[in-house]
Amino acid sequence: MTDVFEKSSVSSELAQRMIAAAEAKANEMGTPMVIAVCDESGVLKAFSRMDGAALLSVQIAQDKAYTAVGFGMPSDAWHGFIKDDPPLAEGAVGGIDRLVIFGGGYPIKLGDQIVGAIGVSGGHYSQDMEVAQAGLSVLG
Repeated sequence: MTDVFEKSSVSSELAQRMIAAAEAKANEMGTPMVIAVCDESGVLKAFSRMDGAALLSVQIAQDKAYTAVGFGMPSDAWHGFIKDDPPLAEGAVGGIDRLVIFGGGYPIKLGDQIVGAIGVSGGHYSQDMEVAQAGLSVLG
């Protein structure tokens, strides 16, 4: 049938394992973080706001995951993509809702298929990236 198609999505169980691995890394670093995992459509699948994590990090973590799944690339890749193109930079940053152009958001890929994304906020973006990568490490 050509009127519909199937798509894969991150499971709740995988999303929870990713949250746990990311939280363990954040605890090791001593930095409370917010960790969001979304499905392939950008809808929140699993979430954790660690004790002491900043309130603003709640939205930023979700938006990093949304950015990563929406474009199929890490959120930090956007900076390099737009930095030398003022019209694109202005249009993207001012015109794409929920776009984050610094580190901490990564697509979740199983094979070549994007099945979701993880977004982390709470520290410097380099720390957010490290915690998100710890979440991704459960993929093997």
